[in-house]
Amino acid sequence: MAERTETESRKLLGRLRDAMALDEPGQARLDRITELIAGSMDTEVCSIYLFRDTETLELCATKGLQPEAVHQTRMRLGEGLVGRVAQRGKVVNTPDAPSERGFRYMPETGEERFSSFLGIPVQRLGEVLGVLVVQSRDRREFSADEIYALEVVAMVLAEMAELGKFVGEGAALSARHQQSVTIQGTSGQEGSAEGQVWLHEPRVVVTNPIADDPHREMERLLEAVEQLRVGVDKMLEMNQTGDKDQLEVLEAYRMFANSKGWMRRMEEDIGRGLSAEASVEKEQSQARTRMSQVTDPYLRERLADLDDLSNRLLRILSGQGADTGAEMPPNPILIARNIGPGELLEYGRSIKGIVLEEGSVGGHAAIVARALAIPLVVRSERISTEALNGDHILVDGDQGIVHLRPEDTVATSFRDKMAMQAQAQERYASLRDKPAITTDGATIALQMNAGLMADLPSLISSGAEGVGLFRMELQFLVRNKMPKRNELVETYTRVLDAAQGRRVVFRTLDIGSDKVLPYMKTIQEPNPALGWRAIRVGLDKPGVLRMQLQALLRAANGRPLSIMFPFIAQFEEFRAARAEMDKAVAREERLGHVLPERLDVGSMLETPSLAFAPQQFFDEVGFLSIGGNDLKQFFFAADRENELVRRRYDTLNVSFLGIVERIVERCAISGTPLSFCGEDAGRPVEAVCLAAIGVRTLSMRPASIGPVKSLLMRCSLQDLRKIIADARHRGEQSVRPAVMDYMRSL
Repeated sequence: MAERTETESRKLLGRLRDAMALDEPGQARLDRITELIAGSMDTEVCSIYLFRDTETLELCATKGLQPEAVHQTRMRLGEGLVGRVAQRGKVVNTPDAPSERGFRYMPETGEERFSSFLGIPVQRLGEVLGVLVVQSRDRREFSADEIYALEVVAMVLAEMAELGKFVGEGAALSARHQQSVTIQGTSGQEGSAEGQVWLHEPRVVVTNPIADDPHREMERLLEAVEQLRVGVDKMLEMNQTGDKDQLEVLEAYRMFANSKGWMRRMEEDIGRGLSAEASVEKEQSQARTRMSQVTDPYLRERLADLDDLSNRLLRILSGQGADTGAEMPPNPILIARNIGPGELLEYGRSIKGIVLEEGSVGGHAAIVARALAIPLVVRSERISTEALNGDHILVDGDQGIVHLRPEDTVATSFRDKMAMQAQAQERYASLRDKPAITTDGATIALQMNAGLMADLPSLISSGAEGVGLFRMELQFLVRNKMPKRNELVETYTRVLDAAQGRRVVFRTLDIGSDKVLPYMKTIQEPNPALGWRAIRVGLDKPGVLRMQLQALLRAANGRPLSIMFPFIAQFEEFRAARAEMDKAVAREERLGHVLPERLDVGSMLETPSLAFAPQQFFDEVGFLSIGGNDLKQFFFAADRENELVRRRYDTLNVSFLGIVERIVERCAISGTPLSFCGEDAGRPVEAVCLAAIGVRTLSMRPASIGPVKSLLMRCSLQDLRKIIADARHRGEQSVRPAVMDYMRSL
């Protein structure tokens, strides 16, 4: 029976291939496919439903239902048995469809005559493209062999849909990868960019889903799997002395590469008539479907391992490596599921924008994108499967929106917005050398954030007075092993040289949470943002902290030096970190090295607890910098990575302004210099309100300095203080409405 089924399956796939090769309209080809499937499966009905949009399925071809229903019958995702198959990505097999829960009767199709129903999701890499249905008058439950055979056919249909071959003249559904798509993601770096898609890891396109010679396809699969196994074994040999967690991942790779079940399923798929590539992708697609449905982190990681392993096997089989020979377009927008900081730095400023399917607003890619001033949108679902190299794309980093293959009206509106932004930047450039003095005579110091040498030219061009935050972790994140001290000395020396005497505040290594070193053991924590990170790591691993401090002292070479410690939550942590600083200074002095002319040692204030520290802390600390991003998320208990809550809480909330005011007052008592660093420092309205409550130094990305300075120079801080006080007196939750009324009057 199995051999017969395999033979029939191969015959059907061969007929499908021949049908698709005919020179006839797309609808005629689609109709022919349904006839072939119905005949092969010995059923009265075969129908193909495809997505008209993300929520609507449309009957696009049928053999056995009323032909008038084609392109007229539609249903919502989850509606009826067909909608259930599409929503869940699972087979529905029933001998009595009308009695099934959720059955929807569609009188225009004439399907009331048919009792049995088998619905198979047409999906590629876990994404459902449509539903393939067969129906019969007889009450019968389709066998496992029949289901398997139809799944193989659905796999081939998915590949054909992927190549845009389903729809032709008269069809209501636009071909896939020709439609305009808008994806709402999350802003990782502000700015706008227009260009063409450049895929970081181009998808392997299976161009030969049907096997010409099953025996040859089996040989190709076995040869590729053997090459894959050898490659995994070599990786294991090279990493025997490496991190335990990395070894566990590689061991999981080896386990999957040697899995008999995995091999058996792919061999069975080839036996049914699929090519080696299509058999691998079918397994990968099912793994992705399971991955989207499991909640257990361990199982998701293992399924992700299998997904990655399938990708490697596909590249071996197809010869489609990361370098496909395609030429990078003139205005490339980088598209990836995710990307490491080192890989992103290799692209540098050659790319105009970045869109990631995964990633986070505080992750590696976001840090590099900010350093390079490149618009970034993260968490853009489906972008890596929707986009093709060369597609026209618009990236709105301000709103976190991506327009793929946009309509002309959308593109025109987007270009108008970019033109207005360019005009505004020209106006801001004229303010570059002017101090930020408000109308009532207050002077606000505007500094920039940095993390790469590539940032430093902006110190002059933006008009920044100095670097209020230089992130030291990027030099650690972009490497595969811990950097050496002399390498850090060289880097920090170049930073201080490029600053040309302007102050640079170096923040010691802020790792943990979403910034994990590839060569450092990963600690599984339920809430990493509140876990072992930043100074907590530094104090527990003092050798790494000391190396940074020693490198900074040597790089200063007698020049003034400013260092601050991240994520200090209590006074004792600062004292412990300061003690490490004192040890480093004493050691350098013993070695006869030149000490800094002046050494300022400060702290980030990112936790509400530090605002209530003893006054001795404010007396002892050299300076303070409010880390606005972390302080706000901990103050409101709202994860800034969580879209459900991050926008719910306003920086101009009177309670948040109240804690900032408390910090300002405590610093004033001890004469401690204070700055505010974070995204809100670079937002003009928020920035002027922070200045109004007493913050006199703001540190932001270079591109924000012009807009912030422009608004400061038109505002009176005395007026703003009164507006804030009045709103608070009225019991308003946020001062934003009142402040915006004032702004409109300027």
